[in-house]
Amino acid sequence: MSGKRTHETSASRRSALRESGASSSASPALARAVTLHLEGKAQEALDELYAALDRGEREPEIYLALGRLHFELGQYEEAASSYRKLLQADPQHRGASFSLAVCLERLGRWEEALERFERAVHGDAQWTDAQLAVGICCLHLGRLEAALEAFDRCLERKPQLEAAQLGKAVALQLQGRLEDAGQLYRRILRQNPTSEEALRNLVAAEMARQDFDAVQEAAEQLLSLRPDSRVALEGLAAAALARSDWDAAAAFCTRLVEAAPDHFEAWFNLGVAHQKAGRLEQAAGAYAQAARLRADSPQVHVNLGTVNQELGDLAAARKAYERALRLDPNHETAGWNLALLLEQVGETEAAEKLYEKLLETESGREEACFRLGYLRLARGDPMRSAECFEQCIARRSDWTAAWINLGIARWKLGDRKAARRAFEQALAVEPDSKEALRGLAALALEEEDAATALELHLRLIERGERSPDVLYNTALLRQRSGHLKEAADFYRQALEADSNFAEALLNLGHALEALGQTEEARRCWRKALEVRPEFAHGYFEPQEPS
Repeated sequence: MSGKRTHETSASRRSALRESGASSSASPALARAVTLHLEGKAQEALDELYAALDRGEREPEIYLALGRLHFELGQYEEAASSYRKLLQADPQHRGASFSLAVCLERLGRWEEALERFERAVHGDAQWTDAQLAVGICCLHLGRLEAALEAFDRCLERKPQLEAAQLGKAVALQLQGRLEDAGQLYRRILRQNPTSEEALRNLVAAEMARQDFDAVQEAAEQLLSLRPDSRVALEGLAAAALARSDWDAAAAFCTRLVEAAPDHFEAWFNLGVAHQKAGRLEQAAGAYAQAARLRADSPQVHVNLGTVNQELGDLAAARKAYERALRLDPNHETAGWNLALLLEQVGETEAAEKLYEKLLETESGREEACFRLGYLRLARGDPMRSAECFEQCIARRSDWTAAWINLGIARWKLGDRKAARRAFEQALAVEPDSKEALRGLAALALEEEDAATALELHLRLIERGERSPDVLYNTALLRQRSGHLKEAADFYRQALEADSNFAEALLNLGHALEALGQTEEARRCWRKALEVRPEFAHGYFEPQEPS
């Protein structure tokens, strides 16, 4: 709230003028100053009064007039000095003491102003303006309970006094009593629907409560009164973001940045709205502007990096993430995104270092441990990879992917039994896991357990797995067990998935030849040789006698 007050009403000024005209001792200079003031010549009036002082005139009324004129011109220090000189001449001058306090208030010297206003209240407990001023000073000094007490005293005498209601609502808001503050702001608005200050504060209170329906209602009312209100546009943008109305949010944020080009939050939220709506280039532009306005914000650089990464500009994305990490070395999102980007461009060693750092954070530990295990497995370090996946499982025993990768790591270490246990545990967690079935099937093939391998491959096919290798292995297993017709059918299915699968063509030819379909078998072999000419090697070798 503003805390602005006038010294007296226009009616009291007319009364003072009549009284002054009736006094035979009034200074001619004072009369001329009043005439000049009535003509709107405040500075000339001041000059007239200071000339009188230079001539040795010291009437209290001259200092009172100087105080008023300086105050009206916004010269609060000079006004305060004039009122102090008046009080030296007349220590009991009620108006001068109050006006001095108002000057001190305008100068932001709240403690001194409060002391003066409290003196006024002690001198006249019914002086509502003085009591109101005490509340305002206490607000600015952060003495919220004292402010509430002062405003309540005002409201006891004048329950509809808007300034006191507004002051009390502000105090409640600052105390965090947002619902009570909101109710009081709405009471003010029922009395005065055009109170912009009540609407601005209500928008802020409801924003803090995250009641975005109420934010929108108050912001729309404020915008109808003041179409360029930043508070209203900020409230409407926040409400639109909260309900995921990205187009409306972008529209309000655009109006904000047009009205206030240096509004960081508006540019940032404009970036969010465009990003959520899939307008990535516009989002990048908004985030870049936000970054120029607040270069020390790690989050804006992270968002800029994310959008650039989605646009495929990996160099710009990397630069943004690295900037964010220079500002905040422990920013998890920046570290995580940069690590994923480094993986993407093949800088796996640098990615590993970032994941190792993320292991130190509580929230990022599990995923970082998984990615670290994956990278170590990919670069041929199954032992340390297995350690990572075991840590993942220790924290989340139902993590199917961690069990599967642990199985692969153990398999690469030559521990088939541990690998099988890991794959079986993955199946226990997720019975339809194709990856776990593939792992067990591959183990069975390696161990030449044809029956188990066939059963696992058939389960994969039942679950919709139609990859060429699974169909090929199933065909091969059926062929070895003498089921040539079924084998041929699976080879054909593998070739439907990959028509240039040379091994499938070769073995389909063998199965067809055994079934007496020699011409079709030869067509398969000719196609296999077109795809893999090296299959011709050894064709003309003499056969050993049986």
